[in-house]
Amino acid sequence: MPRSAIILGAGMVGVSVGLHLRQRGYDVLVLDRRDPGEGASFGNGGLIQREAVFPTPFPRELKELLRFAGNGTREVHYHPTALPGLALPLLRYWWNSAPARYEALSLAHAALVVTCIEEHRALAQAAGPAADALLRPLGWMRLFADAASFRPALAKAERARAEYGVGFRALDAAGLAAAEPHLRISRPHAIHWTDPLSVSDPHALVMAYADLLAREGGRFAHGDAMTLARSGAGWRVTTAAGPVEAAEVVVALGAHAAALTQRFGYAPPLFGKRGYHKHYGLTGNAVLHHPVIDAPAGFALMPMRAGVRLTTGIEFAALDAPPTPVQLARAEPVARAMLPLGEAREAQPWMGVRPCLPDMLPVIGPLPGMPGAWGAFGHAHQGFTLGPSTGRLLAEMMAGEQPFVPVEPYRAGRF
Repeated sequence: MPRSAIILGAGMVGVSVGLHLRQRGYDVLVLDRRDPGEGASFGNGGLIQREAVFPTPFPRELKELLRFAGNGTREVHYHPTALPGLALPLLRYWWNSAPARYEALSLAHAALVVTCIEEHRALAQAAGPAADALLRPLGWMRLFADAASFRPALAKAERARAEYGVGFRALDAAGLAAAEPHLRISRPHAIHWTDPLSVSDPHALVMAYADLLAREGGRFAHGDAMTLARSGAGWRVTTAAGPVEAAEVVVALGAHAAALTQRFGYAPPLFGKRGYHKHYGLTGNAVLHHPVIDAPAGFALMPMRAGVRLTTGIEFAALDAPPTPVQLARAEPVARAMLPLGEAREAQPWMGVRPCLPDMLPVIGPLPGMPGAWGAFGHAHQGFTLGPSTGRLLAEMMAGEQPFVPVEPYRAGRF
C-alpha cells in the first residue's frame, strides 16, 4: 500500500511538498479553502531570492525604532490594538536579532536559500516550457540615495559573494540610468543582484506546479483545515466532497498554522506581517526592465504580466482585521514620481500575510505531540523562494531518506 498524506495549504510550500511526496510514491491530497496559489503566494514580489542569504533582522537602532513607532512610514504600519498580542513574539524576534545569535541563525537560513534556484528550475522544467518561461533571469535592483546608506549595503553584498557565491554588480547614477532609462529619479548608487529569478506571474507558477502534481496523480480538494481530527493512527479532514483520511498530515497553512496546531498542544510563536499590492500600467512607451526597490521610498516596483506591481512594506495587525492599505496610499504618489504610472488595474488592493517566526527560520519537520503530523510553515518573506527546497527537504524526512541539508535548525520542538 502506498503511504498517504493530506497537505493542508495549497500555496507554493504546500504544492511543492505535494510534488516531492508524490515523486516518492505517496498518495497525496492537497486541501485548501481556495484554489492553489491564492493565498500569500499570490501577492509576493515574484522574486526567487538567491541573494537573500541573510534574513531580515528586527531593527536595533533606537533612531529607527522611534521612526517606526510614529506609525507614519511607508515601510511599517501597525494597528495599536494588535500590539499586545504581538509583544512577546516581536520581543523574541528583537532578541534573536542580536549580532551573535543572528549570525548563527543566518547560517541555517542560507543553507536553504542557496538551493532555491536549482530546486525551482527542477520543478519548472518538469512542469513544462510555459512554467520555465515564467522564471526570468533579471535579478533585481536596490537603489540608494547617498553613500552613507550604500556603503554598508555594499559591504554586506561583498560578504554574501565571498561566503555564498552571490552575484551582484554595483551601479553608479549613469549605470542605473542606462539599465532603467524610464526612471524619473536619479540615484547615485544601486546594487543589481544578478542571481534572483523574477517571476512574471507568481500565481501562474504555483498553478503550473499544481497542474504538474495533478498530472502525476496528486489530488486537490476544497475544505476547511480546521476540521482536522485524529482517526485511529492517522488523520481525517472534511472536504467539500466528504471526509478524507490519510496516515500523515502536513501543515502548510502559512500564518494560520498555529491556529490549527495549538488545538493539538503545539503553539509556536507564529505572527503575521501583512502586505498589499496593486498593478498599474505605464504611460507612453515607458518600460520597467527590472524589479526595483528604492531604499528611501520603502516599497517595491515589480514588472509583471498584469502591469507594474507596487508592493508595500510590513503591516502588523490581527489576522482577521479588515484591510487598511494606508501604506499603498502613502506609496502611490511617490511611485508616480519615480515612474510614469497609469491608472490602477484593480479597484481594490490585494492583501496577504507573511508567516513569521521570531528566529527567522521556518518550521520543517515533525510536530511535537502530533504523531504523523509534519510542519512546513513560518518562511516569513521567503515562502515563494523556498517552497521547492522545503518540499524536497520535508519529503526526504517523511520518506526516511538522507536530508539534503541539515534539519536540526528547523525542528518544531525548538519552541
